[in-house]
Amino acid sequence: MSRLLKMCFLLISMNHAEITHSQNSEDLPPLLHKAVEEVIAGKYLNALLDILYFQSSNVWTADLLTKVMAYFHAQEVMFTLSSLEMSIKSYLKNLLYQPRQLLSELQQLDHHQFQTAMKYLFNSKKEHLEVGNIILDWGKTREIIFQSPGVNRTLFLVTLDKCFLVLSALDCVDILSQVLRVSAVNYLQPDVIGSLPNLLLEDAFRNLSSLFKDLYDRTSASTQRALYGWMKQILQKSYNMSEFNESTSWVSAESLWILGRYMVHLPLEEILKISLNEIRLFISYDNATKQLDTVYDITPELAQALLERINSSGFDMRNTSTIYRLGLLVCFYDELEQMDAAVARTLLHQMIKCNQLRGFQAEVHELKSQLLNIALQNQTLNDTLGSLSDAVVGLTSSQLESLSPEAVHHAVATLNQVSGWAKSQVMILSSKYLSYEKVLSFYNMSQMGALVTGIGTQSLHSMNPRELAQIIRGTMSQYLSDLSPAQQQGILRKIAASGDFSSSVKDIQGAFFKEVSLSGLWNLTGYNSSMLKEKELRSSQALYLYELLSKENYPVDLLSTGQLVKGVTCQVIESMDTDMFLSNFKFFEMNLHLLSPYQVNCLAWKFWEVSNTSIPPFLLLPLPSEYLEYISGPSCVPFLERLGKTGMNLLNPSHHKRDAVLQKVQECLNSSIADEYDVDLLGNLICHLPPAFLHGRMSLKAMAAALHQFKLCQQLNHEQKTEIKYKLLQLYGSSNNWTAETTLDVGPFIALLSKEELNVLTVKFPDIILQIARTVGPVSSAEELLSAVFQSVSSSTGSVPWSLSRADCLKTRAPSSNEIIKLGEANVFWSVQELKCMDPGTFDKNVELLGTVSGFNSSQLTALKEKAKQVWGLLPDWRSYQIISLGRIALALTDQEITELDLHSIDTVAVLSQQTEWTPTQARAILQGFLDDSGQTISTLKSFDLVGLGAVLCALNSTEITSIRTAEFSAAIARIGLLFCTTPVLRQFKKMTESVFGAATSWNGSVLQEIGTIAGGLNEDELKAFDKSLMPYFQPSAVRHIPPEIFQALSPEQIANLGPENAAMVTGSQRERLDVSQLQSLGLALDGARSSSTGTQSTAGSLQEGQTPAESSAPCLSGFGIWLCAVFTLHLPF
Repeated sequence: MSRLLKMCFLLISMNHAEITHSQNSEDLPPLLHKAVEEVIAGKYLNALLDILYFQSSNVWTADLLTKVMAYFHAQEVMFTLSSLEMSIKSYLKNLLYQPRQLLSELQQLDHHQFQTAMKYLFNSKKEHLEVGNIILDWGKTREIIFQSPGVNRTLFLVTLDKCFLVLSALDCVDILSQVLRVSAVNYLQPDVIGSLPNLLLEDAFRNLSSLFKDLYDRTSASTQRALYGWMKQILQKSYNMSEFNESTSWVSAESLWILGRYMVHLPLEEILKISLNEIRLFISYDNATKQLDTVYDITPELAQALLERINSSGFDMRNTSTIYRLGLLVCFYDELEQMDAAVARTLLHQMIKCNQLRGFQAEVHELKSQLLNIALQNQTLNDTLGSLSDAVVGLTSSQLESLSPEAVHHAVATLNQVSGWAKSQVMILSSKYLSYEKVLSFYNMSQMGALVTGIGTQSLHSMNPRELAQIIRGTMSQYLSDLSPAQQQGILRKIAASGDFSSSVKDIQGAFFKEVSLSGLWNLTGYNSSMLKEKELRSSQALYLYELLSKENYPVDLLSTGQLVKGVTCQVIESMDTDMFLSNFKFFEMNLHLLSPYQVNCLAWKFWEVSNTSIPPFLLLPLPSEYLEYISGPSCVPFLERLGKTGMNLLNPSHHKRDAVLQKVQECLNSSIADEYDVDLLGNLICHLPPAFLHGRMSLKAMAAALHQFKLCQQLNHEQKTEIKYKLLQLYGSSNNWTAETTLDVGPFIALLSKEELNVLTVKFPDIILQIARTVGPVSSAEELLSAVFQSVSSSTGSVPWSLSRADCLKTRAPSSNEIIKLGEANVFWSVQELKCMDPGTFDKNVELLGTVSGFNSSQLTALKEKAKQVWGLLPDWRSYQIISLGRIALALTDQEITELDLHSIDTVAVLSQQTEWTPTQARAILQGFLDDSGQTISTLKSFDLVGLGAVLCALNSTEITSIRTAEFSAAIARIGLLFCTTPVLRQFKKMTESVFGAATSWNGSVLQEIGTIAGGLNEDELKAFDKSLMPYFQPSAVRHIPPEIFQALSPEQIANLGPENAAMVTGSQRERLDVSQLQSLGLALDGARSSSTGTQSTAGSLQEGQTPAESSAPCLSGFGIWLCAVFTLHLPF
């Protein structure tokens, strides 16, 4: 470390006293003498803590400072100002950039020093701290310390190592609580649990146990098991072991309360030995229900063992009070014989929480179905609907259709609280409710709650505008974001037509505001920055509103809204003077996730221009690759730390640039990931590291800490996954020997194992494998795993359900509801014949789930479509909710079959249009079917019809597109701009767009953002006419849709100004048409070169020799203040 404290003492003396030469150590107080000796010995952190401790009960005087300096002089300790500057930088680097070194320093502190460090870090309420005569911003500094993952880990480890020996156990538990809440999953590894104290006073043990219960979901399965072992060890010590024998258990009621969620780790045999009296005490405890409500990962075997002990302890298991106390144990209730309907309804009411279980949903579904049958004994569904809780989700469409409107009306208070409804079910219930109410009003909708999503778009559009305005303003607004885009557009279009659009739109909150069209915003008045704070904005809206509001508002007022940063152009950033830019930079930094890569690039260039020596290192990433050379030494840590939190995807570097960035990352890591500190620093950067680096440069210690982070990675390639598998097998050994906890922790990476390895795990831990398989996605990414799951589920079925419904189904296995629910995406392995032989009732119950399986091939989809025809009858008789429930199965409908469907409802068509695999002729059939059945022509379509038709609009011909009414097209244009239509269709949409926004050559950035892919329909002359400053405002999807022969018309200047994100979207066929100068320009855009529209190109060589970014300090006063000012202001890059 540095010679910092030597400098401190020198500067203090320079400020306060003259140096004399006649002092010796006897003139100094003992503690101060100790601090002086520590300075001389190089123990600078120790000395600083001793000074803080000394001044807590002593006052500095000029005489005292003179004595200190005289002592130094006598020891021949000399200083220079240049060495002071070096010492400051060295100190900061060691404190914040080298947490391993900090750990070593902290471990060597004596008791008083450690107490002082813990006091100022964790227990000090002071926002400011006085050291000598200097006042420090201690609150801000602590915040920075706690935001550093490496420093946090150091504080955690040193607390475990020293705290319980020095401070009171309660204080140490409080400190651990503060540190662990930052990142428990990373710090609490199984090997660390062994460092926890095993002798604790009762209050401290209870508090620490309570902390671990709060952190349960944020820790790995192996850590949970280790923490259970630690708690068990302490609890057993409190048990009178003299009374222990093999037939009795150490587990008392109090033990169960303390264990909380960790009780799920009790062995089955231990539960069966728990004293009935202790069980009785536990269940009688008021908080038992709350505790049992949280055992989300309990297994059926443990749950039923607990139920058996509760039953044996004297509780009446059919008593309402008892059932209420069982928590999630009710999900495994198995005493159904001779149960009366009232008990069944009570159980169903409690089972509403069962969807929180980690698995076993098929079993829960089956139990609910059995209880539902009991609850309906001697009563009709109409009579009992309101008392069935969320079991109503298990009702088939035909059962829901049989309900009377009166029954739905009376039960709506229950129905509107139920989660898990399928879209088809909500449609039926909404229709029933509204047929009773007759008129759709604000009051009626407020009673429906989540069921409002089933109201037809046309019905919403037909409402009184004043009622709709109430919905936007009132408590119903929370459900607006759940409506489909067509439904949202139906509401907006009606309000817009009412003449009260301005006042109503201002009340729209959240994501719903994004549906307001740009042309709609043009017609509104009375904007102010405060009204935008609760709204989400599209980029086109933000660009328009920022420009509009900037005429009467300061940048700070606009940027502080958050979403408006999307509308800041490079010209705006460039026009800011230095002070304004630096003072407003925090708003950009806080909202980095809202900025486009182009905006980030502009920010980086501006920062480089105004203060290249203090530019945050992560902002060098969007600049050309050569600027990465300035990341080294002290700037490496903030670069990695910030990039690990922000992610590379935001900055969207091109492939060659990504390689350069990753090379710099490896350099900053000294070409290895040595331990958990490196993993902390990397954050999600670890997802981008090359396979070879993972293979040869990552230690097993680091791998153990990195597993959780790897599981969060979204786009690991096959080679990376292969290396991760290699590391996991090194870390945990052969998968044949894995424990349940290891298997859970490995999670989705089990899909990398061989078929043989998977079969072993599936036999050992079938429920865990089933649980993991539900999270792995489509069959293409985990075929072996899903195949193993299919084999396991289908072979575990007790009696094979041979289908007897058809002659050709004799001896053919038919899928059951239980299997379909368990399998999820693994349903893809049913043969066509097995699907054909499915029981009609099974199909009717599970059609919605089957419609979500992404891996079904055309033959399987056709078999399911034919099953639908068998179950529902002739195609013209199919109801809208049935068509909607088909999902991907609808893709098997032929053009002729589509024309037979009743497609009068835009809501039906809107669901069909969400499928992305329609052929052009199928899409045309859907469009024609809607027009014919709704009695409309293209010219009568409303904006919500256009939005609902979605991708089906790509089937329109030129004549039809020109007949769309301009006002309706204008309101839907942003949604139409999301479609990937053919070039001829985009060209016609472009012509329509000109009727809204004027000639293409007059479009500005907000218009280009609004119209999206429609810009792909521009012709050569129109594209060439765009000013180069507008090129970044083409949406990336639009760039891809510009035909190569048109794209080549862009000038080199236009291409150079595309911005990094748009440049990365240029296709291979577009690139082939470019000449050398155009390709050079494309390379500049990809690399983040400064666009000529925003200022003069700066050079990377403008840093002074030897400087690296973010190393310069703010101006500080002379004397002791130089060090202190530097220590507490040089955090700015972070």
